[in-house]
Amino acid sequence: MTTAPAPAPAPAPGRRRRFAVPAAGAALLLGLTACGSGEDPLAGDGGSATDAAGTVTVGSADFPESQVVAELYAGALEAAGIGTETSPGIGAREAYVGAVQDGSVDVVPDYSGNLLLFADPEATASSAEEIMAALPEALPEGLTVLAPAEAQNKDAMVVTRETADRYGLTSIADLAEVCDQLVIAGPPEFAERAYGLPGLEEKYGCVPQSFEPINDGGGPLTVQALLDGDVQVADIFTTTPAIADNDLVVLEDPENNFIAQQVLPLAAEDRLPQEAVEALDELSGKLTTEDLVDLNRKVGGDDPMSPADAAQEWLSANGY
Repeated sequence: MTTAPAPAPAPAPGRRRRFAVPAAGAALLLGLTACGSGEDPLAGDGGSATDAAGTVTVGSADFPESQVVAELYAGALEAAGIGTETSPGIGAREAYVGAVQDGSVDVVPDYSGNLLLFADPEATASSAEEIMAALPEALPEGLTVLAPAEAQNKDAMVVTRETADRYGLTSIADLAEVCDQLVIAGPPEFAERAYGLPGLEEKYGCVPQSFEPINDGGGPLTVQALLDGDVQVADIFTTTPAIADNDLVVLEDPENNFIAQQVLPLAAEDRLPQEAVEALDELSGKLTTEDLVDLNRKVGGDDPMSPADAAQEWLSANGY
């Protein structure tokens, strides 16, 4: 994801905060696999972030949504009586995967489809079920994923309500019939990535009148271009609050051009105690895409909350 990072929140009461792992250093660890020493992975002697007392370290990527979900994970673990540390803002996927591999952190939130393509760039799975079936074999040795949430944050083709009504659009298949009359906006890489213009043409026969590159990751500039009518279709992430706030329409994707991106915990194999696994599975069973939209609105609005405070509010409302 390309969303700009939020200011670092204050630690929640009773929780320890670590400094983020430097991205460059962690990336160098990417090729490492879990230690094969045979030592107890909870003993802490081999550099594991889970110490003898059972403390679990939860990391995050360097953007607000990941930081909020990490705080949700930490809160759920604490509610289960498990001590936690948080290590927010580690960096891009290369960095936080390396941090899990070397034991700097025990678990981080990730997105199923992008994690699969990171582990296996040739993967062809697209549906939620296919991706979850392929992930265990694709992940590097020593890594695992826990149960995914219903919540997803994926690319989508978005139009204004006016455009949807004018052309009768509910899906990208409908869009294909008028695509040559419309301008599509997206990040510059959308022009070449498999799910971008090539995917729209291959799966839907959709070739736009033109493409407008906007380098803000589907953020405010992209949304404003759509609202102003400078473009008629835009690639915007599905957990962007501006979609609901401006009554925008997300077009259905029956051919799964944009692969599933369920939120799920990426963890070191056998490092988490069973009660931690159960606590994270329970939280994932409650987290929805609508929850992510609301949480993103709270941490990114005019009077933003910290990720820790936004997460605590959600946890309290959901019985934690």
